[in-house]
This record gives sequence, C-alpha cells and structure tokens, in this order.
Amino acid sequence: MFPFLAQGHIIPFLALAFQLEKTNKYTITFVNTKKNLQKLTSSLPLNSSINLLEIPFNSLDHNLPPDTENSDSIPYNLILNLLQASLSFKPYFRKLVSDLVGERNGQKPLYIITDMFFGWCAEIAQEFGVFHALFVGGAGFGFACFYSLWLNLPHQNTDSDEFLLPDFPEASKIHATQLSEFLKVADGTDSFSMILKKLMSLWFNVDGILFNTVEELDHLGPTYFRRKFGRPVWAIGPVISSNKSQAREQTHFGISLEMCKNWLDTKPCSSVVYVSFGSMNTIASSQMMELALALEASGKYFIWVVRPPLGFDINSEFKGNEWLPEGFEERIKISKQGLLVHSRAPQVDILSHKSVSAFLSHCGWNSVLESLSHGLPIMGWPMAAEQFYNVKLLEEEIGVCVEVARGKSCVVKHQEIVAKIELVMNGTEKGKEMKRKASSGLQQKLRWRRTIGGGGGEIKSEKAVALFEKLEHEELKPDSASWIS
Repeated sequence: MFPFLAQGHIIPFLALAFQLEKTNKYTITFVNTKKNLQKLTSSLPLNSSINLLEIPFNSLDHNLPPDTENSDSIPYNLILNLLQASLSFKPYFRKLVSDLVGERNGQKPLYIITDMFFGWCAEIAQEFGVFHALFVGGAGFGFACFYSLWLNLPHQNTDSDEFLLPDFPEASKIHATQLSEFLKVADGTDSFSMILKKLMSLWFNVDGILFNTVEELDHLGPTYFRRKFGRPVWAIGPVISSNKSQAREQTHFGISLEMCKNWLDTKPCSSVVYVSFGSMNTIASSQMMELALALEASGKYFIWVVRPPLGFDINSEFKGNEWLPEGFEERIKISKQGLLVHSRAPQVDILSHKSVSAFLSHCGWNSVLESLSHGLPIMGWPMAAEQFYNVKLLEEEIGVCVEVARGKSCVVKHQEIVAKIELVMNGTEKGKEMKRKASSGLQQKLRWRRTIGGGGGEIKSEKAVALFEKLEHEELKPDSASWIS
C-alpha cells in the first residue's frame, strides 16, 4: 500500500490497512518516506503485523524545503513540486515490487494498492504480472467534478459564472466560486494542468479503482469513472479511522484526549459545534475574526481547531492577540463557552461524544465520513480541490449540509455564520431534517455497522475485505461483468 505524501491521503490508506489486517489473511506492507513512517509508528498498536517500508526521498532535489515529506508542512503552491517529485519514486518502487515478488516465489499473490496520483505504478505491476488498483480516499462525485474540470477547463469557454461539465452533465451547474485559485487561472498549459493530466491519464492502465464511498449515495461519481476509463470501479467505503487508532496518536494532538473529554462531559447533550478545517487548510485573518465573533455571538458551546491565517506558516505558533478579537480567548475561557485547540485534535473522539451536535468543516472526505458515521449534520466551508463538490453532493443530493462560506478568502460576515449555526442547531425544521438524514435514516441507507467499545464506534468496511477475497479466488476477471458491478 503506497499513499501520496499527504495526511488526508495517508489516513484512509491506514484505515484500510487496519481493516485488511483484521482478517488475518494478508501480509500488509505500507510504503512511504522516512518521516511519514516515523509518524505512523505511533498509530500502530504494539501487536500490529503491518510492515512499514521506507522509500528514499530527498526534498532538496525537488526544490522543496529541507526535510519536507508531507504536504501538511508546505504552502499550497508547493504541492505542485511534491506531485512532480513523486515521479522520482518509480525506480525505487520497481525494486521494492521485484523484491516482494521474489520473496513469494509464486506461492502467494501480490496485490498493489497505490494512491490516485501514483498511476505510474501500473506499468511496474504489469511488468511483474501482479494486480494493481488505485485507492481514492474521497467521494466519487467530488473527484469526478475535479477531474472533469481540470480535463476540460469549461470555465475558460464561457463568460457566465455558471456552466456545465461537458462530459459530466449529471453533476448540474458548477459556479465560478466553486473553483480553487489554481483552477481559476488554469489554461491547459500551466504546470498544474500538465502534471494533473499526466498523472490522471495513467488511470487507463490500472486493473481497478477503489473509492472510499458508498454507491447508494454517491453513484454518479463511480458511474462517471467507469464510463471515462472503462476500468472496474468499486465503492468500498466507508473506510474510517477508529477511536482507538486516533488515541494512539495523542502525541501529535494539540490537546490531550482526557482534557478534551473532560470539557465535553460538562456540556449538555447536542449543545456543542465542532470547528475544524483539516490539516492543510486555513482561512484569511479577516475571516478568522468573523468566525470568532460568530461563535461567541451564537451562544453555542464550541471546540475550534484554529491555525495561523493565510500568509503565515500554518504550523507556526498561533498568535491569538493578533488574529482573534480583543479579549476573545479570555472571555471564552472564563465563560467556558469555547475550547481552542492548536495543531490537531482527537477528531473521532470529539465527533462521537454525545455533547456534539454539528460539525463546521472544510468537507474533506475523511471528515465528512467521520461526521456522518456519528449522525452529525455538517456546515460546509470548502476551501480547495474537490471539497467544493463534496459540499454540492452533501447539500443538493443528500441533504445533510448547509454551506456557510466558500473559499479561503471570500467575504463573509459573522451574522451570516450565526444564521447558519442557528439553522442547524436551534431546532428549525431544516435543521431537524438534516439531523434526521444524518443519523438513523442515512446510517441505515449506508448499512454502516458500529461496534461500540472504548467510548465510541468503530466503522468496518466489509466491502473492502470481500473484494480482496474475490481477487484471491480469482473470481474477478477483466472480461467479467463483476468488474463493473
């Protein structure tokens, strides 16, 4: 298993690895760079059989800052360098596969699962005659929109703010404000367009594509990719981190699990809004001011994972006296209305707590699944990549989300944010309907299984395990209808 060097990609890969490990049927090798593997070590239980295998990487060779091995530690504009740098893994990965094939000596089949940006691994897999699938940790719909936009750049061919995707009209109209900053200025010859087209074109060569989604809710995306690539596409979700795996990562959190739980235990049931924009995203300082004012004015309890605003190192020290309203931190501390967390928080434990009522999120797919798996409606604030289209799916098709704002630097007033918080949390008809859909009704439709233990639920993806069992018994052939079912 070989994910891209980004926390949002590594998390679902590790969750899938844990699910496969539980079957006791597979020897699992997790491939990544040294620093990422060191960080992963704390996530593995002491009795884990997952092997961690390092692949060489020197960031200085690719115009990246020293010791850069994860997108979380660099500005967004350097993601391009990291994508281009990933092509340098090819000779090392070939040697790795050669060694693994040699060790098995034909006795056990080898399956390769790599990131959506590592389609070049298909050539290596074909050379050694082994199965290779891409694992996309996101929703099919979101990535279908993302892919179609970069492939066709339809916004460059119209003066209208709204437009259809020429090869994905089922998605309905996209608005210009739902484009990332890089996509807005893309013309097909820019560096981002070139590298993404190159990497995505390699999907034609893979044996299959896995999505961390559920077809009953997200059928348009998988259908689009089957039509586009003519390859088998499987929706194997939801694959989600459990409370136990997050508990082992406490050294990376900006708050202890115990402190967080103790604070939540003092709050009434369904009274807290959780605010987090993921590990790579932040907002402008003006937005940060408005969000702080909104949270305080709403009168709701809140946990806010807050990072330095745009223009500052996202991993640097947070300066509340500069970036938050005067006296804000002191007031919420005295009133016990809010809890500010710097860096990361034990998100699954927070979302699974009975005091939490809603999630204000960037709508990265990991966060979406974690929220919905605990029956929580979402207030969406998408910022990059496919997040805009995840919100579109959640709000327009599934009905479990309202959009609060759009983008990292849009103009939003705190009164608008307060209105959305009240809509979701004040018992309005819309809010109650979202809650109903996000809880019992949605969970039944997804057929999620929850095993209660250790204070929270652990989500199991039996679809993923069943898929590999079929592969092991060679029940899936390239010319079989099962490949596209």
